[in-house]
Amino acid sequence: MARLSLRLQRRIHLAGHRWLLLPLALGLLAPQLNAAENAATFAEQAGGSWIDGLFSGVRAAAEGLEWSDERVVGDWRLQRRAGDDDAVARILDPADQVIETGSLQACLTQFSRLERGGTIPAVTGEAVLLLHGLGESRRSMRPLVKHLQAGLDATVMTFGYASPRAGLADHASSLARVLAGLPQVTGVSFVGHSMGNLVVRRWLGMADPGDTSRIRRMVMLGPPNQGSDLARLAAGNSLLASLAAGAGRELVLHWETIARQLQTPEFEYGIIGGGKGDGRGYTVLLEGDDDAIVRVAETRLDGAHDFLVLPVRHSRMMRHPDVQAATLQFLREGRFGSTIRTEGEQER
Repeated sequence: MARLSLRLQRRIHLAGHRWLLLPLALGLLAPQLNAAENAATFAEQAGGSWIDGLFSGVRAAAEGLEWSDERVVGDWRLQRRAGDDDAVARILDPADQVIETGSLQACLTQFSRLERGGTIPAVTGEAVLLLHGLGESRRSMRPLVKHLQAGLDATVMTFGYASPRAGLADHASSLARVLAGLPQVTGVSFVGHSMGNLVVRRWLGMADPGDTSRIRRMVMLGPPNQGSDLARLAAGNSLLASLAAGAGRELVLHWETIARQLQTPEFEYGIIGGGKGDGRGYTVLLEGDDDAIVRVAETRLDGAHDFLVLPVRHSRMMRHPDVQAATLQFLREGRFGSTIRTEGEQER
């Protein structure tokens, strides 16, 4: 199929060309579809069936779209149902089993009691916090978590947020409370995937200087730092625009507003974009090189200490060996080092 320029695509009335709706919708829903795929893979590796993994993935994906973390201490977490005025909360143990449910205040009290009693060990020293992307859950970051745990002398944790149930400011406030709940941590680094990077940048825009003084480094994976042309295409179609909610709706319909609220990090940060390196990328829906969701040009942000393009699709970044190696290298040294793309490594 001939490649369409972005300018030509914008002239096409999507409602009258329904053949474009399917790939565009699939592009926007790729994270949710990928969550089930990841779960099936994890189950098979653990000796379970892919069917068990699929159902587990659907359940985890659904919960990831409903609950946001308010406290994260190691593998323990307290979550709040995002967008819920009644402040329903729960406590999850390291096996992700719910051990307490109730009001937010009651769960906070119980969480503190578990900390004082030593059931929840304090996190000290250096920590790395990973943030997933739009429509994903913490589960999507597991392959990268395991790689970083093996290579860093730091506590590696994930921050989960229910992207469709609240806006970026709400997710950034939840991140602020998670960081405040780690008083013995001396240094924090971030690894964000896709919208997870915008959550961090929104937090930076509201944080006091004292809150950011212990931030060390950050690696951005496929960040839509300049917005998303895929989201702009969706905004031009009433059906797709109506499906967007929470932070996704802000990206689709209100980018100019939220862009002014995003702070550029003052600490060291590096960016990894996905692309083929051929000026065409993985999808005909986007102009220039892309990872099938975000254009390479959209990932850029002035002030980055290093920038790298690898042949990987957006949803597969956390599982890609070169992405894992480059992320570890930057967290250690502040540079991506010798991780390069070689001939024959292009993803198809």
